[in-house]
Amino acid sequence: MKTVEDILKLGDPRLYETCGSVNKEELPLVTDWVKDLHEAMEDIRKRYGFGRGIAAPQLGIMKRLFYLNLDKPYIIINPAIVHASEEMFELWDDCMSFPNLFVKVKRHQSLTLEYLDENWEKQSWTVEGAISELIQHEYDHLNGVLCTMRAIDAQSFKWRV
Repeated sequence: MKTVEDILKLGDPRLYETCGSVNKEELPLVTDWVKDLHEAMEDIRKRYGFGRGIAAPQLGIMKRLFYLNLDKPYIIINPAIVHASEEMFELWDDCMSFPNLFVKVKRHQSLTLEYLDENWEKQSWTVEGAISELIQHEYDHLNGVLCTMRAIDAQSFKWRV
């Protein structure tokens, strides 16, 4: 069972790597990867009270895959942001790789994401607000970008209390 302890922490060099695409031949592995992602996310929810999404590289799986648990589970494979609004908004972001730290960042208000689902079928999803922010956060992980790297300025950090 995967837990908070299995999540890579800030400073781990793997968090700064760009992930490779999931190949169709790896689709049988996706079920196991998603199970691991779900377990780790549920553990962080129990311990810290947050967690809507987790990216594969946060568990050392260097593949373009993330898992969202919103109104239902979403398995996002090989995503591409094909449109992002010019309108931005600021928020205090948090991350399972540094669960006690908030970082103030700017994110696109809306976006359109194309991806493959767990059946290897192409999907398109247009979202805004909190879901747009969440997708951008998880998408960044696939490119080796952490929200600490998107901080608005040097004053954009605070501890969770």
